[in-house]
Amino acid sequence: MKKSTDTPAGEEFAALCGRGWDVLVPARAGYLAAVSPHYDDVFHDVAQRTEHAGSLGKTDIAALTVWKRLSAQTRWVTELMSLPDTHVRAVTERAVTAVRDTALTRGEAARTGRGIIWELPGFRTGDALASAILTAAAPQRMAVYDRRVQHALDTLGLTLTPTPGRYGRYLQLLDDLLQHRGAHADGWTARDIDTALYWTGANPHPPATSDPDHTASR
Repeated sequence: MKKSTDTPAGEEFAALCGRGWDVLVPARAGYLAAVSPHYDDVFHDVAQRTEHAGSLGKTDIAALTVWKRLSAQTRWVTELMSLPDTHVRAVTERAVTAVRDTALTRGEAARTGRGIIWELPGFRTGDALASAILTAAAPQRMAVYDRRVQHALDTLGLTLTPTPGRYGRYLQLLDDLLQHRGAHADGWTARDIDTALYWTGANPHPPATSDPDHTASR
């Protein structure tokens, strides 16, 4: 197992994971119970189109912007919309190829894809929309990141710093969590973890401790 540079080693990390799963499993159940099953229809539509096209165009990015409930009244939107769709697709096609490359670890694929998306206006800082694009490109492998996810990671004591390369380290961290999931989370994907983290961040609990009982939208 290859842990990210943010991740503590050995027994300490295994203990953090165990406590994390005690929170994530019920959080995922809470998310599924509270959020409409139709909320992700837009995301699934974009993912399906990306599966066939091998790239995302401006319409797909616009749809994901609404899905993530981000403001479109920004300069980067004007700059992005001013580019030819062929240019946008040429960039996203490379990113799609990267995150689907199983010769790379999950973290390496995420870092490579994120570096490619950086070339487009609006993706130089922040990982929320970029992560949505990369997850639509590989929904069984990638995961969405946002401020609520970050808050949940902080609450659980799982370190993810904002230094460059954060998205790759985030996916590596999720991969490490999956390696420590145990039977109670069989069949989970990185995307399942991100929804559980999102729900945890939106409904915060006290910070993680050594007590084994311790226990935005998608």
